Amino acid sequence: LVAAGCAAAGLALGLGAALHHTLALLAALAAAQLLLAHCVRRFGGVTGDVFGALAETAATAALVVAALGAG
Repeated sequence: LVAAGCAAAGLALGLGAALHHTLALLAALAAAQLLLAHCVRRFGGVTGDVFGALAETAATAALVVAALGAG
C-alpha cells in the first residue's frame, strides 16, 4: 500500500519519478530490515531505541536514494 502511494506521488512528475520514489521506498525497507535482523541477532530482541534507530535508518536511506536521483 505504501509502495503504491509512493508510486502515485511520483506519477505527478512522470513515470521515471514514480519508479524512483518506489526504489527509494524499497531501499528504506531493505536498510531497516537489515538493521532489525542485526539487532535481533546481537541483542536477542528489540527495544524502543531499536525502533527509533529503524525509523531513522529508513528515513536516511530513502532520502539518500531520492537525493541521488534528483538532478
